[in-house]
Amino acid sequence: MPFKKLKKGLSSFFKKEEPEYIEIDLGQETKKNKVNVRPFVLKKFEDVNEILNNLREGYTIAIIDIKPLKKKDMIELKRAIAKIKKTADALEGEVAGFGESVVIVVPSFAEIYRPIKKTLKKFEEEL
Repeated sequence: MPFKKLKKGLSSFFKKEEPEYIEIDLGQETKKNKVNVRPFVLKKFEDVNEILNNLREGYTIAIIDIKPLKKKDMIELKRAIAKIKKTADALEGEVAGFGESVVIVVPSFAEIYRPIKKTLKKFEEEL
């Protein structure tokens, strides 16, 4: 008789209890795995808003053609670039100009390659 009680106690102790319910998280968001490389044309200052909205999503590399606004109004272009740079800094991204009419903005997980240019004089000083 004591063995039956011991057996019953041990079996209930090691018995796996199944949960009464299963919890399902319906609020899960699927994250994008791909990065968008998206071209933009900056024709007027208001075009900056679309660029910034895409950058805030975090998965967009923006290639911005600034030539139309540069020809139209240089002051507006400087304001637009300053706003883009400020947002990129807040998102820990980077901004770089390529040539005279293209600006590239990347999010925090990307890096813009900037070659180190050494002049002949600096090279001679290192030797």
